[in-house]
Amino acid sequence: MENKIQVPSHLAGIEKIYVDRSMVEAPLTERVTGRIPHIPVEVVDPENFPHEALGEGQSLYLKEYKGKFLKFCPGTRYYHCCGYRIIHIGENCPMACSYCILQAYFHDKVLKVWANQEDLFDELGKSFSVDRDARFRVGTGEYTDSLALEAVTGYSRDLVKFLGDYPNVCLELKSKVIDLSWMDVVKRTDRILPAWSLNAPFVNEHEEFGVSTLKERLEAAKICADAGFKVCLHFDPMIRFDGWREGYAEIVDMIFDYLKPENIAYLSIGSFRHMPHLKPIIERNFPETTYIYDEFIIGNDNKMRLLRPLRVRQFKFIVDRLRKHGMDKQMYFCMESTENWQDVFGYTPKDLGGLGKHLMKQAFGD
Repeated sequence: MENKIQVPSHLAGIEKIYVDRSMVEAPLTERVTGRIPHIPVEVVDPENFPHEALGEGQSLYLKEYKGKFLKFCPGTRYYHCCGYRIIHIGENCPMACSYCILQAYFHDKVLKVWANQEDLFDELGKSFSVDRDARFRVGTGEYTDSLALEAVTGYSRDLVKFLGDYPNVCLELKSKVIDLSWMDVVKRTDRILPAWSLNAPFVNEHEEFGVSTLKERLEAAKICADAGFKVCLHFDPMIRFDGWREGYAEIVDMIFDYLKPENIAYLSIGSFRHMPHLKPIIERNFPETTYIYDEFIIGNDNKMRLLRPLRVRQFKFIVDRLRKHGMDKQMYFCMESTENWQDVFGYTPKDLGGLGKHLMKQAFGD
């Protein structure tokens, strides 16, 4: 039986645990229910999940997942995608960021975790063993936060331990909270990339709720760097607000109070973009938010994007600031055009040998 834990503040809203009948005896179920034994548990059949009975609070659903666990990033051919592969461990997030795209995907407060880990590891083992010379840059932070549920699930720790036998795989753990409990099972520090999303202090204070502070994230990044890890940072999405230049200058300068450029494997930059139907969801969930009324147009991927001159102005500002601190080829754009790469960086992904190949080299330290 797992020992009871002190529940982190960002998980304090969990009011109930649902468990698929087929997962009642799964090791992950025993771990979760042992760590938070005060939370009531209900066993369910997936086809009869009680959606209509869900309350206002959050619930945790330990589910048997039937799909593919290893996926490609859902990029688009119109803009440059980084070639990241997703290890799908669950869906939804306990934190609340006004700009989060997950609001458009998941319309409830059910935090889903795939409890059939044996199936996950079986699929990953087969995929990563076919050609041991083939390299994989993977992460879990696409449909959920990599570490948000770690205190109760230990999922990332399990994954890190499993991947220790696959030196051809580099795992990125991307989060907005602090949990370093996975560090003690790492076999090779050069195969794990701890990663944190960053933003201007104004955005962190007014648009991100239930998350760790920027200082806490950078303190954790320094702990990892001092332990021999390369870290990743993500400025995505950049947002326009009054005083955005001062705000982004402050957080960029703050990074280098904790890290050196050589500690950073890569740093992504992206502008706020969204499917048109996300706007009314943000309006409903975050009525104080104003950046959604900025000057947007529909891009080639049918997402609303900030007008190109406004976007490029922000990009040039942050890239110039990062370069002054010694950053160079670690920086890249998430889902931007060749023209914007050329205008801001002075080169294109093609000049790097392709963005996916370039980031693979950055991840593996080549």
